Amino acid sequence: MGMPAQRASHPLDRLQITPGLESEAPKAALGSDFVEGERRRGRGAVTNRSGRFEPLSRESFDDGWEREEEAEPFRTEVTIERAKTIISRNDSPDLSFDRSVNPYRGCEHGCVYCFARPTHAYMGLSPGLDFETKLFAKPHAAELLEKELSHPSYKPRVMAIGTNTDPYQPIERGYRIMRGLLEVLSRFNHPVGIVTKSALVARDIDLLAPMAEKGLAKVAISVTTLDAKLAREMEPRAATPSKRLATISALSKAGIPVTVLVAPVIPSLTDSEIEKILAAARGAGAREAGYVLLRLPLELRHLVREWLLDHHPDKLDRVMSLVKGARDGKDYDARFGIRQMGEGPYAWTIGRRFEIAARRLGFNREKLKLTSDLFCVPGREKEPVQLALL
Repeated sequence: MGMPAQRASHPLDRLQITPGLESEAPKAALGSDFVEGERRRGRGAVTNRSGRFEPLSRESFDDGWEREEEAEPFRTEVTIERAKTIISRNDSPDLSFDRSVNPYRGCEHGCVYCFARPTHAYMGLSPGLDFETKLFAKPHAAELLEKELSHPSYKPRVMAIGTNTDPYQPIERGYRIMRGLLEVLSRFNHPVGIVTKSALVARDIDLLAPMAEKGLAKVAISVTTLDAKLAREMEPRAATPSKRLATISALSKAGIPVTVLVAPVIPSLTDSEIEKILAAARGAGAREAGYVLLRLPLELRHLVREWLLDHHPDKLDRVMSLVKGARDGKDYDARFGIRQMGEGPYAWTIGRRFEIAARRLGFNREKLKLTSDLFCVPGREKEPVQLALL
């Protein structure tokens, strides 16, 4: 049962836990926010608090009529979104792309650390369990993309897909929206960069390989850990680490350039694996590599702490101490140039370890740049290149 309540601070904040002793807070500290294991089997977040834009929050209480075991488990629900446009633009100085497409909102992979979780609050939903169970699909994305690419004023540059939620998450098997987008991009000879942690991307090798041969496609695979148990805990419905490495191999053998992203690097939990992940990915055929230090914007700072409290309470103090040490004493620092890598001694050490290992393994010797020169609207003659007068 539940009842509206005025929005309050987070339970972990209300406890006023002594800094450095956060792991002493019992799971019971989360009170009614904590969702028992059976109800969230195969999910990442452990709570489902209301989003930050909701004027009221809901708190469960025992009224004697409903027992916890009778509560329904969280099931995946998909809502069709009738988007009017599909290309999103950005002018962030620390991003390598200025446009992107997201075929879905929310992500069933359930990665507890996903920096996109707070965006679900814009839909009036929780960045917690709602983010991974209440999804939105855009089945007309390919039609919208074709329309926008065909506009006379459109100027091609690399299209990023997978920057907010994974385009190859489980529901893509049925909806095939990502494949439709690739079919459009292929017809237009439009360059695309994909980020995913799903083995499903190998399904589209028949489209990606010919594009890659023309310098139009590259794929980045995120590998957070090589520990299958840890991966299952923090990214429960994503491909296992071994399947991701196998996917890197399959793409590479097909001639598709692959980047491995050690992302996010989680202090005290996965940071010891940087060199091992890079070595495994290089052995599988990855050519480029990058990393991102754990980011905790908005609600994510609580979601990750809750998850640590549930799964790795002995690590909570150390993780948060190192995070704050790399974020100017805060859970998150949104400054451009800082938000991705952090700063300070710990962040510097992570950066140097990554650079040394990447150089030793032969990563990033030559950065692949995709081409926009082949772009052409089907049925429309490509405009001749104007040569400058000498």
